[in-house]
Amino acid sequence: MEIAVIGAGAMGGAIARRLVENGARVVTYLEGRSASTIERAKAAGMEPVGMDVVAASRLVLSIVPPAEAVAVAKQVAAELRRSGGKTTFMDCNAISPKTMEEVAAIFGGDCGTVLDGSIIGGPPKPGQKGPQLYISGDAANDSGVLGDLGLQVRRMDGPIGAASALKMCYAGINKGVTGLGTAMLLAAIRSGADGALKRELQESLPNLDAKFVHGIPDMYPKAYRWVAEMEEISEFLGDDDPAALIFKGMAGLYRKMARDRQEGGVLAAELDKLNSGA
Repeated sequence: MEIAVIGAGAMGGAIARRLVENGARVVTYLEGRSASTIERAKAAGMEPVGMDVVAASRLVLSIVPPAEAVAVAKQVAAELRRSGGKTTFMDCNAISPKTMEEVAAIFGGDCGTVLDGSIIGGPPKPGQKGPQLYISGDAANDSGVLGDLGLQVRRMDGPIGAASALKMCYAGINKGVTGLGTAMLLAAIRSGADGALKRELQESLPNLDAKFVHGIPDMYPKAYRWVAEMEEISEFLGDDDPAALIFKGMAGLYRKMARDRQEGGVLAAELDKLNSGA
């Protein structure tokens, strides 16, 4: 069984490793990628090949940052049209239903089948079942092979766009709460109210406080990827929904946190100090 996984980041690499461990040959396309990405792909058991081999695979999974989703789709579709081949292409990225429809339109009806996928949960870990891979637009159950290869597949009855909508809603809640906590904890630090706020969170909202303690530091290296995801959520809500402005603001917050990481992590250090009680 040969499956192509485009994207050797933390999620793509871990999913590829799970597939390899369960007997699949996983190929990937690494032209122009960094040395660390190439090493990560190698460690996951992914085989670097040309785009012609990727496009000829039975199933192609796109697991890249949201801002790269359309470009990847265009690259694979162009190769399929050049070769005259067909495949099943599954976009697994955090994109809005509108962007997912754009991806599907790129393939048209002459390049095979397009599936809408969304990943909820962290990268696969040994001894754990997650994450969940939700899939819509899969009337023929082309994704069934992934369940046989160790992934947690949950097919949805809806058409293309349904799985992407699920991801937008879930990420809006999960990452939105992390962003809200980050923003208000930083505001408390600036205002000298941080100690009192931390104590109140621990006493009256202990579950939320625990989420901030673990979720905010986990966010730092991912913030640059979450910018485009928040923008996709804003587009998903639409200009007529005032809540769309919330996620435009969240995109700005995560852009700030990504910049902070590049510049030495001053804000991150303040947040970590508060959350550790130091």
